[in-house]
Amino acid sequence: MPPLGRPTLALEAPLWQQGVARLAGIDEVGRGALAGCVVAAAVILPPDLEAAALAGVSDSKLLSRPQRERLVERIERVAVAIAVGSASVIEIDRLNIRRATALAMERAIERLGGAEHLLVDGLPVRDLGRAQTAVVKGDRTSLTIAAASIVAKVTRDRWMHRLDRRFPGYGWQANVGYGTAAHLQALAELGVTPFHRRSFAPVRLALDSSSQKQNRNSGRLFD
Repeated sequence: MPPLGRPTLALEAPLWQQGVARLAGIDEVGRGALAGCVVAAAVILPPDLEAAALAGVSDSKLLSRPQRERLVERIERVAVAIAVGSASVIEIDRLNIRRATALAMERAIERLGGAEHLLVDGLPVRDLGRAQTAVVKGDRTSLTIAAASIVAKVTRDRWMHRLDRRFPGYGWQANVGYGTAAHLQALAELGVTPFHRRSFAPVRLALDSSSQKQNRNSGRLFD
């Protein structure tokens, strides 16, 4: 087994040998964020791929932004197919984050054109209803999952950076929607945007605090 952080094709090789041509790695990004959609990416690599062709590909969290941007271009060149799916803030609040994540994965697989078998990062996702192999820390073990993690991360980060221009002050260019101290302070001072997840506790707290302030201010009209 290779060191964690240096994924190989050791998981893929036996499945390819069994004739599984459309073997998709899938991973998600944004599950724990306070703002923005959750994004899943699915990647199919060619069975004759040499691991050296994707040297440096690993868990997206271990890579810098410039590294991810360079590697996603390489992944796009060698992959058989790549697809991205997402679930919106409204869907996250309505369904809960677990089911919304499964929905994003399902959309990615559909846009991929289907897959015979999935390599999934983490725990099994029963909602997908497909043959799958769940791999704890899969993005540090499987090259296909690691490639998906980079595609998902780059896609979501770019989207959050665009949103940062529409809603400045929350630091989304840097925190991409996660609950950093600066983001929480901005929530308290600037309030909640349409892209905040109202079902998440810090956002609910900010909404409650804003409502209380409005009630107090309204009460002053009658003092």
